[in-house]
Amino acid sequence: MIVMGIDPGIAICGYGVLYEKDKIQVMDYGVIETRSDLSKPQRLKKVYESYIELIEKYNPDAVAVEELFFNKNAKTAISVGEARGVALLAAALKGVEIYEYTPLQIKQMVVGYGWAKKNQIQEMTRVLLNLKELPRPDDAADALAVALCHLYYKNIEKIYGV
Repeated sequence: MIVMGIDPGIAICGYGVLYEKDKIQVMDYGVIETRSDLSKPQRLKKVYESYIELIEKYNPDAVAVEELFFNKNAKTAISVGEARGVALLAAALKGVEIYEYTPLQIKQMVVGYGWAKKNQIQEMTRVLLNLKELPRPDDAADALAVALCHLYYKNIEKIYGV
């Protein structure tokens, strides 16, 4: 199974691609960045086209996307929501199954604590994926954590028939 995890954003969007057969392996991870001097539609277009390229390159069986966490800045939340919608659209148009997880679910599955900090997510992602260094930036680590969360949920379903 190949899973692409997405940590949506308008300026920086994290992605992580994991492969699981006998064990979980990292295929790729990184970020999609958009320039602040571009209009929002141009930024969203770049994010969309980048997701399409990644989906075509890795042909994932599933795309796991972090659900929107509403913070105090409504403008930022709206922009992230728009970028999240672009990610969902790209996966849907490519016919890939989409799964959504809250930040609490992701942190609970990967770190074991729903209120974990960014550095804890980076470290546990590094350990669980046997990486030599912390995945950076933290948006990429978050995307890997989303993909890990999905694989863990799928394995629980297999074991317990949930």
